[in-house]
This record gives sequence, C-alpha cells and structure tokens, in this order.
Amino acid sequence: MDTRFNMFDNEIAAKFAKRFANAALVIHRSPLPQSTQELVSLRASQINGCGWCIDMHTKEAVAAGESAVRLNLVAAWRESTVFTEAEQAALALAEEGTRLADTHQGVSDETWAQVRKHYDDDGIAALVCLVALINAANRLAVIVHQRGGSYEPGMFAAAFD
Repeated sequence: MDTRFNMFDNEIAAKFAKRFANAALVIHRSPLPQSTQELVSLRASQINGCGWCIDMHTKEAVAAGESAVRLNLVAAWRESTVFTEAEQAALALAEEGTRLADTHQGVSDETWAQVRKHYDDDGIAALVCLVALINAANRLAVIVHQRGGSYEPGMFAAAFD
C-alpha cells in the first residue's frame, strides 16, 4: 500500500496542517498531563487503524518517558492495573468518543461522570478537543494511506515551527 497523496507537498493541505498543528499546540499546552494526551491519542489511533498516528504517539510517549508496559497495555487498558482512575476515565472517553456510530448515546453518562470526577473544566475541554482532533488526524492519514514507521519524535512539531 503506497501513500495515495502527500499532504505535506500540497499548498492547501500544508496550510490546513499548519492550522491543525496550532490547534494541537493549544491542547499540548493545556493542564491535561502529557502522558494522558499520548495515551488517549494512541488509543483512538488504534481503534481507527491509523499506523502513522500510532507510530507518532508511541514514539512521542517513549520520548516523554512513558513505559513500554503501559504502552503495550493501552489496547487492553480495562484488563490491566497500570493506569490511574483518571487515565481510565480519559481512555473510556477516547473510546466512546471515537466509536460514536457504535452506540446511540455516544459518550455514556457513566463515562462522563468519571471524567467529571477526575478533571476540572480546563482538563475536560482539553480532553474533548483532543479526542476530536486525534480522530480528525486519524481520518486524514487513513484516507491518504499515510503509513507508520518513519516518524521521529518531535518531527511534527519541528515541521511547523
């Protein structure tokens, strides 16, 4: 499977990517812990089958000091003991916010209550925006077959400095 279209070589796509990166920067600078941001992004990317984003967020998490054990267990977070209650709430929101078509209710009241319990308004805003942003990123990469494997930590941020 070859990349269908290089989003970085097209003027319109490049302009969009710069604005997309600026939106990501708002979340990155929020009070939502960086480790939570990477875990949420990784989980949504796994669900969406986005090799590029899985590659990116795994490598960014490792560069930020995340453990291999936790990264290896993200896909089975409910069946593990290595995530805090707050991280579990964020991962549940990521899953339910990613799988909107799988249920008539979208994000459940139970998940929302857990998110509310562990995050303040700024953390919730960042979390909701992150779930929306990573799902958009996944769709962009999957549509054009942007494959994983070549990402280097810091590469995305450096491209838009």
